[in-house]
Amino acid sequence: MASIHSHAVLLGQDEEDDMNLDEIDNILELSEEKFPRFTLAKNKARFLRMVSWYRGKEEWIEVAPLSGVTKLFKQQTKELEGIRSSKLDYEMELETGTLTPSQRSYRRDELKMCKVQEKMAVHLISKLQVKIKSGRR
Repeated sequence: MASIHSHAVLLGQDEEDDMNLDEIDNILELSEEKFPRFTLAKNKARFLRMVSWYRGKEEWIEVAPLSGVTKLFKQQTKELEGIRSSKLDYEMELETGTLTPSQRSYRRDELKMCKVQEKMAVHLISKLQVKIKSGRR
């Protein structure tokens, strides 16, 4: 039960989260109206660029040489560490309760962006792993 409560605290009582990211396996399979909503227009644009980048990479995996797949795997694994580190920073900041309402809104957007990017990165990494394993047989 504690996780549900801390989730509500992170979001603030004034904002209901529009989706539970934990229930989504692959964000790229969502229809556009089901995409996560962001407060700031620049984050909406950032999210859409991210989606098209990940989509492109998923399609690329099918035809990519093993060396390219291995290189992308290493890059994404390293990037995932950074994403998770940022996510933790935003969570901790939101828990301090010292932010102004506009700072909270901004941090919540950033936290959601990190969660979304983490999901897409994990999905891509698993596809890359499959390709690497099958390519080495």
